[in-house]
Amino acid sequence: MLAHLARFLDLIAREIPDREALIWRDRRWTYAQLAERSKRFGNALLHLGLGCRRERSGLQPWESGQDHVALYLYNGNEYLEAAYGAYFARAVPINVNYRYVEDELLYVLENSRAKAIVCHGCFAPRLAQIRHRLPDLRVWIQVDDGSGEPLLPGAVAYESLLADHSPNLPPLPYSPDDLYILYTGGTTGLPKGVVWRHEDVFYAGLGGALPGFPRIETDEQLLELARSGLGGRPVVAAPFMHGAGHWSCFNAFHRGGTVILPDEVRHFDPHAVWQAVERHRADQLMLIGDAFALPLLDAIKQRKYDTSSIRVLVSTAAVLSPTVREELLQYLPEGIFVIENIGASEAGMQAMSFDTRTNYRGIPGYQLRDTTVLLNADRTAVLDPKTARPGPDGDVGWVATKGPLPLGYLGDPEKTAATFLVIDGVRYCVGGDRGCFSEDGRVLFLGRESFCINTGGEKVYAEEVERVVKSHPAVYDALVVGVPDPRWGQRVTAVIVPAPGCAPPNLEELRAHCARHLAGYKVPRSLVLAEQIVRSPSGKPDYYWARKYAIDQLGLEG
Repeated sequence: MLAHLARFLDLIAREIPDREALIWRDRRWTYAQLAERSKRFGNALLHLGLGCRRERSGLQPWESGQDHVALYLYNGNEYLEAAYGAYFARAVPINVNYRYVEDELLYVLENSRAKAIVCHGCFAPRLAQIRHRLPDLRVWIQVDDGSGEPLLPGAVAYESLLADHSPNLPPLPYSPDDLYILYTGGTTGLPKGVVWRHEDVFYAGLGGALPGFPRIETDEQLLELARSGLGGRPVVAAPFMHGAGHWSCFNAFHRGGTVILPDEVRHFDPHAVWQAVERHRADQLMLIGDAFALPLLDAIKQRKYDTSSIRVLVSTAAVLSPTVREELLQYLPEGIFVIENIGASEAGMQAMSFDTRTNYRGIPGYQLRDTTVLLNADRTAVLDPKTARPGPDGDVGWVATKGPLPLGYLGDPEKTAATFLVIDGVRYCVGGDRGCFSEDGRVLFLGRESFCINTGGEKVYAEEVERVVKSHPAVYDALVVGVPDPRWGQRVTAVIVPAPGCAPPNLEELRAHCARHLAGYKVPRSLVLAEQIVRSPSGKPDYYWARKYAIDQLGLEG
């Protein structure tokens, strides 16, 4: 089977042409329509001189021989059409965070060496401010979003471009080596472009080898799944500019599903999500950890929505705390499955948990996929769950993934060499996450090493403490950081948002609560109140903000 994302869409659209692929607001697109519009866009790129310039065999792992098309868009049909269209042209779409200001935007467009950009009209003024600094960006395509912004000089209107080009593509030598590039969220530094082959990303995260399903090895297997409709009717609330959003779509499409978008896509609106579930009888809800789950719970407590169609809730890219998971099971229909996928841009899916109302035990932990392991402290060997000391005070390892992996980081041989290691002849991705085994053999994810707090010579992992802090009934949301301390080096500090209608806990109350579950050195020594926890649109917590905020509130010097 030739594993290529555009080819897969073409095959599926021929097999189930009239099935709805996408629903957004009052519009619907069948698979045939999605494929046709994507091919028109691909043909337009080819006529503009974009595509593949050098085949993979002559390139280094961190290099690309294909032209890059930046997608500076909110969620919508245009994002998916432009992404697939780039693949049809053997170009590479580049995800761009729509919250970036000029300097951040300039960095990603320069770092990715984008030759073309597709943007919503509302972003035109921001692009106009930096356009003179982007001499290599020669193709400008603008989507009419009702904002009234005129076309940038030299830009072409998206719909006009599609109307002017045929869906009949010339024969192209599609290859499983064609690239999929995903820019990271930049939570541990500047965003990095993760370079995947189509075949590898398909098996690592886009449905080619899902737990509980046969590995897709043939076209007929793919088409059988598409005919089955096992992709269901998911509401995808995550932004497409992050992997969690468009990976959910690709997974649904590869199983013949119908993706549903909330009406509001410029920001996360929990009521719009529930309205989409109710209106379109969605059977799946795709969200991102506590950042999405907490407002969704607030909304469903404020107003009763018909959620009876929901069968599966899937959270990915950020953790669900045990108390939030318990509430979801309580408020959603009896029999619902709550699935949490843990993964990374550089590794695909690494672990999962699976809960129902009847089997939920409230004990944190995830089952590793067979491609994911824990490495020992010096990253020279794999930890054995039978002999490793369990718990955060035991043998803490490095989360590592083997199997289908990215080639590297775009334009960064040093970061590629530091992240992708060969141990006993096996290539692993070691992205910086720490973890340990639990008593029952599952794995606890402890967060990034870069966010680890060193207090009095002891290491404290923020996510372990956050789980306990969030379990306090008066805490709505929380992050835990280290702030400077003359005695301890760093002081464990909780930044909390009080629960609505509750008086915030004082430090003594919070410490007493935490002391029942944590060793003394892990218990927060400082408490800071906040109106909200700052997170990225993909739900990832901003620890840099939290640390600065805590330092400022405590009157310390950073």
